[in-house]
Formats: sequence, C-alpha cells, structure tokens
Amino acid sequence: MPRYDVAHIHEQGNDLIIIPLESSFGMQSQAAQHQTVDELQIRANSAGLKGTVVPVWSSGGPMAFLAPPNWHPFFCSINLQFVAANINKYISW
Repeated sequence: MPRYDVAHIHEQGNDLIIIPLESSFGMQSQAAQHQTVDELQIRANSAGLKGTVVPVWSSGGPMAFLAPPNWHPFFCSINLQFVAANINKYISW
C-alpha cells in the first residue's frame, strides 16, 4: 500500500500539494513522471486535498521539482528542509 507524506500548503492564494519523492524519480522518462503526477493528483484529490500536486526530490544539488512554470520562482526559493518542516498530511491507497 503506497503512502506519501505531503506538505499541503497555501501559498500566494493557491493550494499546493508538495510530495517528496525518491531521487530515482528524476531518472524516469518525462512520460513516466507525468503518469506518476497524474496518479498522485487523483489520489490526493480523492483524499480531500485541494491544489496542484508538485513532486520534489533530491537531485544532488538544488531541490528538483516538477511544477507549472508560474511556480518555478517559488520552488527555486525553497529546499527539501522547508518541505520536510511543512509535512502535515499523507496520502495512501
């Protein structure tokens, strides 16, 4: 049964569902990454969480993320420590 910690935050008037993933996520194809995000979005919404799912992961340097372009400045300004400090929910199925 998969279980993911979630930082469900409200930022700049929007809800974000930030989900830390294993660094191996960054090695997947774009198609596989988008399929994972789509699944996480469905599962998060089913769990009653509103907002956009944004996966984040360690890339060996700055935190990597898969977010809509308008959110890039915000995600470039935070790190995995920020995400960990804001974990407040989880999703599982």
